[in-house]
Amino acid sequence: MSDVKSLPVMETFYTVQGEGAYTGAPAFFIRLAGCDVGCTWCDVKESWNAELHPKISVSDLTSMVVNAGAAICVITGGEPMMHNLEDLTNSLRSSGIRTHLETSGVYPITGIWDWITFSPKKFKKPVEQIYDVAHELKVIVFHPSDIPWAEEHAARLNEGCKLFLQPEWEKRDKMQPLILDFIRRNTQWRISVQTHKYLGVD
Repeated sequence: MSDVKSLPVMETFYTVQGEGAYTGAPAFFIRLAGCDVGCTWCDVKESWNAELHPKISVSDLTSMVVNAGAAICVITGGEPMMHNLEDLTNSLRSSGIRTHLETSGVYPITGIWDWITFSPKKFKKPVEQIYDVAHELKVIVFHPSDIPWAEEHAARLNEGCKLFLQPEWEKRDKMQPLILDFIRRNTQWRISVQTHKYLGVD
């Protein structure tokens, strides 16, 4: 666990959520550094080594979100659950900010979250806890076999968890038709696309 009073941060930015259930909602993103999951298609591999990025205090991070005028703060990575985020979420929520988490679920959840997006990866097994607390399952479809694999995870989730399949950006021309065909036959699922990339924003 890191020092909870400061956290290694790769970048921060205020934009719109481009993926999943909150697509289109304005949100302030805090991308924490550090990840040991090792996705081969990761588009932010520079976030993996936490030692390469500066630590920023919880109070300064909260001020950034408040000063931006954001109602939602998304904590992403990297793998944010490599760090204890209790102090950060407490600080954000005390300022009236909704806390959203994007995680692969491979570490126990710390902090208090208004929304948890669980995005499992084949490279490292999730912990059991994530299946009870996730609000949203978002599986990146890089290969056709990822769709039945996503169904295996969905079967273990709490009732009411929203289900999304998202084509990996570089494979979208091949994977998107497979996803569309699947969700036509399995109407509890939705497709998620990386809207921010089509819009040309962060």
